[in-house]
Parts: sequence; C-alpha cells; structure tokens
Amino acid sequence: MRRFLRHPSTMPVQLVLRKRPWLDAQRLNDISLGGVACHCVKRFRRGTQVQMRVPLLGQQAQCNGVVAWCSKQADSYLVGIAFLDEDTLFRARMVEQLCQIEVYRREREQEMGCSLSMEVVAAEWISTHAEAYSRASLM
Repeated sequence: MRRFLRHPSTMPVQLVLRKRPWLDAQRLNDISLGGVACHCVKRFRRGTQVQMRVPLLGQQAQCNGVVAWCSKQADSYLVGIAFLDEDTLFRARMVEQLCQIEVYRREREQEMGCSLSMEVVAAEWISTHAEAYSRASLM
C-alpha cells in the first residue's frame, strides 16, 4: 500500500459517489500519484469514483478521486482516495494544507484563549510546518 497523507480526523470529510463506472483493477494498479486517507463510516469498493469534500472549508474544497483501498477500523473504515492527475493531486494537497492550518488554528486558539486571524495562524503554520509538509508524500 502506498503512503497516503492522513486527513485530520477533526475536519469532517464527505465522500460522495460519482456517477461513473468503477475503474478496472489493472488501471488501479497503475495509480502512481498517491492520495489522501480519511475515516468514513461507510465501506467503499476499490475502484469506486468519489468526490472528496471538506464542508467546513466551503464549496472549493472538493476533489475527484478513486478509492484505492479500504481498511476496516474499530468503528469506521480508513479509505485511501487516489488522485489520477497532477492538477487534482495539487488541488488535494492545497485542501489538505488548509485543513492542517485550520486544525492548528483551533489548537492555538485553545492554548491562547482568544480568537486568531486565519492569516496570522497560516503564516505561523507555514513558517514552522510547511517544509516538513512539502516533504510529506501523498504516495
């Protein structure tokens, strides 16, 4: 199994079926770009085409992908969503980076006991975490 970037569990994700046929197993074996792993209460069949949405980030935070694998967990499934082209992969990385910054903002606000602007928190997160994040593999 390839390494997939783990989506933060505190940022709800929706996986919506796309009205397309499943990809055949041969095509799935050739996926090389990588993807995102997220928890879901529903089991998905390998090859199912889905749209991954992050509702808290708005309409722009959605990416089309395909279920590369699905693993049963204690009370959910861990689903690997693969992205089949570089543009979608780049978009997914940006959405995931926004999720990481939002989680970081919430943690910092709780630590400091006050509201913080997204711009200030994003700059702080980028200065302390962006280098490691850029090396993190979606593959």
